[in-house]
Amino acid sequence: MTAEANAARSPVAPLWGELRYSGELARLLADGAFRAPARPQEAQPVMLIPGFMAGDSSMAVLRRWLRRRGHRVLMSGIRANVDCAERVISRLEPRLHALAADSGQPVFLIGQSRGGTLARSLAVRNPELVSGLVMLGSPVCDPLAVSAPVLRTVRWMAWLGDRGLPRVFSRTCADGACCERFRDDLIAPLAGHIQAVAVHSRSDGIVDWQACLDPHAEPVEVNSSHCGMSVHPEVYRMLEHVLDTTKEGAWSG
Repeated sequence: MTAEANAARSPVAPLWGELRYSGELARLLADGAFRAPARPQEAQPVMLIPGFMAGDSSMAVLRRWLRRRGHRVLMSGIRANVDCAERVISRLEPRLHALAADSGQPVFLIGQSRGGTLARSLAVRNPELVSGLVMLGSPVCDPLAVSAPVLRTVRWMAWLGDRGLPRVFSRTCADGACCERFRDDLIAPLAGHIQAVAVHSRSDGIVDWQACLDPHAEPVEVNSSHCGMSVHPEVYRMLEHVLDTTKEGAWSG
């Protein structure tokens, strides 16, 4: 079955639902717990990875909240997440190693959409450097299980990559040798000590929520738009709990 046929058959919610982003952000900013979060005694380092076509600025709200909690936060260095997955990971791994070494402890990874698939790959390849993993609307089970408009954008970007546009993936990344290891990482089991959470929304207008149900992660459902997961109050309550309990091994959903 073609990727286009998969997109047509997948239960992706209407795209207009993504217009909820502004309301989700407004509710978060009005939340007193967001503005003045409790600071844990030991705030572990966190690395953030943005979604498809997005850059680090898309996770600025989350970064500021984490820093108010006392976490040391490292951004990915990504301006637009459209490069070949293997090339992206080759740039992310040294940053992960440096943050773990500077902090003297493992790092908690949070990735949104495609960023979550990249974070999962980092966790598989560097289990000793990762304490936990949260994937926000990340289609780890099928990276092409997206809405038809998004799939057309993916095909357009791949067309540009095929013609040599720098730092853009090509059609061969989907099933070619260049990203074979990355594809294996998406189905590989995670190390037992890594507390992994797969956040999904049945009203996600970008990604088929079923593609986010990583069998090796704890599923957490929220009523959120896809783009709004990084600013949704429910997500922040979940993050607060999992960040505070990861070291104790107490996370149970």
